[in-house]
Amino acid sequence: MADGQSNNHIPILLSFSSFSRPSTVPSGSGYEVLIQKFLDIYGHQVDVYRKFMIQLYSDEWGQYIDLPKGFTISEKCKLRLVQLESDVTTLGNLSPTTTAFFCCDMQERFRPAIKYFGDIISVGQRLLQGARILGIPVVVSEQYPKGLGSTVQELDLTGAKLVFPKTKFSMVLPEAEAVLVELPAVRSVVLFGVETHVCIQQTALDLIGRGYEVHIVADSTSSRSMMDRMFALERMARVGVIITTSEAVLLQLVADKEHPKFKEVQSIIKASAPESGLLSKI
Repeated sequence: MADGQSNNHIPILLSFSSFSRPSTVPSGSGYEVLIQKFLDIYGHQVDVYRKFMIQLYSDEWGQYIDLPKGFTISEKCKLRLVQLESDVTTLGNLSPTTTAFFCCDMQERFRPAIKYFGDIISVGQRLLQGARILGIPVVVSEQYPKGLGSTVQELDLTGAKLVFPKTKFSMVLPEAEAVLVELPAVRSVVLFGVETHVCIQQTALDLIGRGYEVHIVADSTSSRSMMDRMFALERMARVGVIITTSEAVLLQLVADKEHPKFKEVQSIIKASAPESGLLSKI
């Protein structure tokens, strides 16, 4: 431990359930680093149907307290991961105040390879417009943009909460988790992009593992192979992911024709989504 501190690493004790393990993190580490450290050690034991939080042991109070917002590691401390109770039944309700949109890897280099790419981009733009109208936070990932290019120009990312590069297939990385930590009311993630059977599927499973309800927009996700896409959607549905459409999502979010933003959202969906082969072809 002394050697760790001399290298600007601080000793911490991580506890989960009846287990405890000493470790170290760099000085100044925040919530996202601590979450990743906990998951590296105890991830296989975390109940995928619950959310969780980190608590800090307080000498002043003689017990664990909720981790203060903006907390960073500056000295030796004890932390524990606590699982929170959640409803077993997934109802699939969406509201603007409890929803975030995740747009996954809609990049230029995928254009010639992904089936019906133009159609899913068109639908993705509708979703991004709806998010801006309703004030829904948007997180956008780009898979190795140095080699695969940036998000396509047709998608307007104005107002996105985060646009970040990645090499891992899942979007659930410290950058995205930090945004979710800043949005504690969010319990549902609407997910769209490519590829359905790789980055979309792995992101959905990681989000479910962290207690979020996941909605996949079927008319805004695709793969190079329609068979890969079909079986990925079936697999995700079996583990509790909600497979839906862009129009269903947007109308569910406004919920009432008397909603002050209804006419703006209605203008987005006035023309039907593209009649692509996403449903009829394998």
